[in-house]
Amino acid sequence: MDFKFTEEQLMIRDTAEAFLAEFSGSAAVREQMAAQPAAYDAELWRRICTDMYWQAIHVPEQYGGLGLGYVELLAVLEPMGRHLLCSPFFATVCLAANALLVAADDRQKAEFLAQIAAGTTATLAWTGARGQWSVAGVEGVWSRSGEDFVLNGQWRFVPDGHSAQLLVIAAREAGSDGEDGISLFVLPADAPGLGREWLPAMDQTRPQARLSCRDVVVPARGLLGEAGRAAPLLGKTLDLASIALAAEQVGGAQRVLDMSVEYSRERVQFGRSIASFQAIKHKAADLLLKVESARSAASYAACIAGRALLGDAGDAELREAASVAKAWCSDAYFLTAGSAIQIHGGIGVTWEYDLQLYFKRSRSSEVLLGNGAQHRERIAAMLLD
Repeated sequence: MDFKFTEEQLMIRDTAEAFLAEFSGSAAVREQMAAQPAAYDAELWRRICTDMYWQAIHVPEQYGGLGLGYVELLAVLEPMGRHLLCSPFFATVCLAANALLVAADDRQKAEFLAQIAAGTTATLAWTGARGQWSVAGVEGVWSRSGEDFVLNGQWRFVPDGHSAQLLVIAAREAGSDGEDGISLFVLPADAPGLGREWLPAMDQTRPQARLSCRDVVVPARGLLGEAGRAAPLLGKTLDLASIALAAEQVGGAQRVLDMSVEYSRERVQFGRSIASFQAIKHKAADLLLKVESARSAASYAACIAGRALLGDAGDAELREAASVAKAWCSDAYFLTAGSAIQIHGGIGVTWEYDLQLYFKRSRSSEVLLGNGAQHRERIAAMLLD
């Protein structure tokens, strides 16, 4: 595929780069990290929502969005990864909004997507205490109470779950296992019986939380799709989120590579810059190949994601593209970050240098939504089937 941004997409990318360079620099990122467990920078989120309108970039126009595609979303996500944006954007747009696009009916889309387009923060909770990122890893349970539903259980590692104003929660019918009995529910974060707790994490640039439900009542209108049959919908949502995360990882990997090349030109050893050493040249060339391959995988997957949201690509095609992109980009980001520390030497892991922040983000992003090994195993299973 000969992938090239259009002029409009280039403008979106360049505008995002300029905005984030100004408002998500090193000082801003560190300030937000120090503020945890505070929610997020409300002023930055206001600027994102009102000045840039990124939260509605791929929301259809009839629901208050811009009606653009997944490639335009990728054009914004890569700069976000490059600048370690600390905001509820990924949780709101790439998890919750995608779940609504995939599973909600027209009435629910008109209500909840319009809220997101207006700046409401949201997230998706599906992972249980065992930390399994697949659809089958859902552990929270639901039961019926007349026409309503009752949720019980715990959900962990929920991105921005402690601050989101709107929640999409995946739960399984009591007694079910695997991908059977799974349903998706949308509810406000202040629902009676719902508890939220911020979780300290190695990567302080992407907050996580633990949610608990104790007899939380969800009205029938809060059910997304058909009760007990939402496993394919959740799977599609997670595939879309994996592609979005892969785009973020490309941005981070590119930034780490740029930092390493810049440092190697400045660092002098034995009377010359280490950039002139053949070993450094070879390592930089290898890393460039990894980053560009990851970018190609993410770009291709974004095209498939856009077609899938329009109904022009099947779930199997989306699943394969998502796993290829997530595997390549996870491996590329973590390898690039680790190699960058080797190029920098001991200072690469000191608090004063931003490289350690990217290394932590690379590790957390690798695990989130499944690491490279898990996605390669899924690709192998698809090929063998």
